[in-house]
Formats: sequence, C-alpha cells, structure tokens
Amino acid sequence: MWKGRFSKATADLVQQYGESISYDWRLYPYDILGSIAHARGQVRAGILSEDEFSQIESGLREIENEISEGHFDFSIENEDIHMNIEA
Repeated sequence: MWKGRFSKATADLVQQYGESISYDWRLYPYDILGSIAHARGQVRAGILSEDEFSQIESGLREIENEISEGHFDFSIENEDIHMNIEA
C-alpha cells in the first residue's frame, strides 16, 4: 500500500506494530458486505454497470468463501482486513 510513498521498505518492527490483520480478520463478512453495498451505490450513481457490479460481487463472494474455508492467504504487509481483501 505504501510502496509509492517511500523509497525504502518498511522496517519489520514498524510493520508488526501497525498490523491489525491478526485480530481484525474476523471482520471479513462485514467488510465484504460494505464493499458490495459501496459497489451497488456506484451502480445507482451511474459509475458502474450492472455487469461490472456482478463481477465485483462475484469476486468478493469468492474471497468470502476462501476465508470461511481457511484457504485465504492473509498478508501482514496489507495491514488490515480491508486491504487484504482489496489486494
């Protein structure tokens, strides 16, 4: 996420201090529902087509299944549940 802002890699200690994925992964169902609702709002605003929305929703549901089945690879580099899902 921060790669474009800094010229050096984040120090491991800083990364460990700032991560929250070790406990906020439990919020994945709510984060996914929020992302689906946001995409639906973009359809209503004329930003996304129904087809684009369907693709986004399908991808998010696939990620939801991977997480619930224990097959999703969380990354500390992505800090939190939202960034892990979006990555």
